[in-house]
Amino acid sequence: MRSRMSCIASVLLVMAASPAWSQASDERVVLAQARPIIAPTAATEGEQDAAARVNNWTVGVAGGLIEGSFIHFAADLAKALDDGDKLRILPIVTYGAAENISDLLYLKGVDIAITNADVFEEYRKNHAFSNIERRINYISEMSTSEFQLFAGPGIKTIQDLAGKKVGFNSKGSAANITGKIVFERLGIPVQAVFVNNSIALQQLHNGELAALVHTAAKPNDLFKSETAESGFHFLSVDYSAKLSDYYLPTSLTSDDYPKLFKPGESVSTIAVPVVLAVYNWQASSDRFRRVERFIQYYFERFDTMRKPPFMAKWRDVNLAAKVPGWTRYWVAEDVLSKTASGQAAASLPTSPTSSSAPSDAGDPVYREFLEWRKKQHK
Repeated sequence: MRSRMSCIASVLLVMAASPAWSQASDERVVLAQARPIIAPTAATEGEQDAAARVNNWTVGVAGGLIEGSFIHFAADLAKALDDGDKLRILPIVTYGAAENISDLLYLKGVDIAITNADVFEEYRKNHAFSNIERRINYISEMSTSEFQLFAGPGIKTIQDLAGKKVGFNSKGSAANITGKIVFERLGIPVQAVFVNNSIALQQLHNGELAALVHTAAKPNDLFKSETAESGFHFLSVDYSAKLSDYYLPTSLTSDDYPKLFKPGESVSTIAVPVVLAVYNWQASSDRFRRVERFIQYYFERFDTMRKPPFMAKWRDVNLAAKVPGWTRYWVAEDVLSKTASGQAAASLPTSPTSSSAPSDAGDPVYREFLEWRKKQHK
């Protein structure tokens, strides 16, 4: 043992004597001495006022995935409502509509979230969160997200997907909830695969998936490189009584995806209402005042978002529309009632349904829906 220790000591002495070792050791000592024990903060640097200004009127908005439409809605809100120190909107990239509900309940800094009406309703029915209808309210309905079912060359109808692997996007996305509801109600059992749709699209081309579900505003950049010549295509999802509680009929057309359709071609599908949700902060809380200001700016500046360069989907929004199963946040209800009688009343679009209609509401599919609904209520 002594002999072994002597050898180790000898090696260390030789290393310490070498110029390279000695220089490296000196540098480590200098760095250790230069490193402060406590890193400077806004408080230690006398910047408390600046830090307070940044945080005082910042509102976090849970958006969605980069390839989805929700994050673009959130970015539009930031562009339209940001007002320096008076109000700052912080768009947050998230996993999407389903995850945004839990983020609104649990994630610090999230006061507003963009989600789908069916997500909230499913969670409410399944009691996934306690008293969710009292904890989460809505500011307004927004537009709609289209159910876009994209399949490989060998798949002709949605029924052909029975028993096959279908991408349902990342866990927490809108596709998780809407996809599950649609396939279950139509009685088509599939193998759900949860992977980001950018990856799923590649897996679809590789033959690892038979189709993927993308629930987002049309047209969507996920499919911008797709062409009809490849054989990949959208599948039709027909509207019926099985889907009448949450959804509206719509279609995907050559105007939406000119590379995937011949002029005048289309496939029918469904759309789910998008909701601007808010946590039900009590008036005595600090977070309440931020949300209150957000709501005031949202209604006051809403017309700004109905013009370029903002998303065209803002033009479909009916601020006065009621969302079945949801409660409008009382602050939003007050602001809406005050503005509805003035100039804002003239700018609010009318809608033939309790929800805002899809942008192609005048198409034959939508007219068929109106006729069908009349018969149901006779």
